[in-house]
This record gives sequence, C-alpha cells and structure tokens, in this order.
Amino acid sequence: MIVVTTNDLPGYRVVRVLGMARGLTVRSRSVVGNIGASIQILFGGNITVYTKLAEQTRQEAFDLLVQHGEAMGANAILGFRYDANEIAAAVTEVLAYGTAVVVERAG
Repeated sequence: MIVVTTNDLPGYRVVRVLGMARGLTVRSRSVVGNIGASIQILFGGNITVYTKLAEQTRQEAFDLLVQHGEAMGANAILGFRYDANEIAAAVTEVLAYGTAVVVERAG
C-alpha cells in the first residue's frame, strides 16, 4: 500500500477513486501511566510516557487506515492526514484518513 500526504502520486496515474478510507482509535493512559507522566512533568522536558502513547495511537490509526483501504480494493491512499480530539479527560481519539484509490504506473 502506498500512502502519501500529497493529492497526486508522481509516476502513477489514478485509475479509480474508491472514496474515503479511515482508521479510528480511542485511547487513554492508565492510572499508573498518568502517575509516571506526573513525575516526569515535575522535572520538565519530554514526557516520554505520553510521547510513546501518542506514537502507538497514531500507528494504530494508520494501520487501521491501511486495512480499510485494502478492504476497499485500494493500492494507494492519497491526501493522508491525522486528526485528534479529546473526547473526555485523558481520553483521545485519533483519526487517520485519506482517499482510497487504485493507481498504476504511468507511461
């Protein structure tokens, strides 16, 4: 699966647009994780507990996006983006989305 943030793919042509593909995940940090983060906050700098959670959450949303695109019959996702919103205190949703397409090499 080719996934790009651009709206076109140099060297390829879009032969079919299948629609929007998305991957959505909702995560929260455990109480133990929040305590660890609170300790890190006291000392300043990168809050690695939250950095790791954010990276894992984005990767999960991305993987779900790819699965959805493949289920639609796509071999590429154009215009890939992330969006994130806080649903409740310490609960965040991350959405990965883009346009599922079928592409073939140009020329």
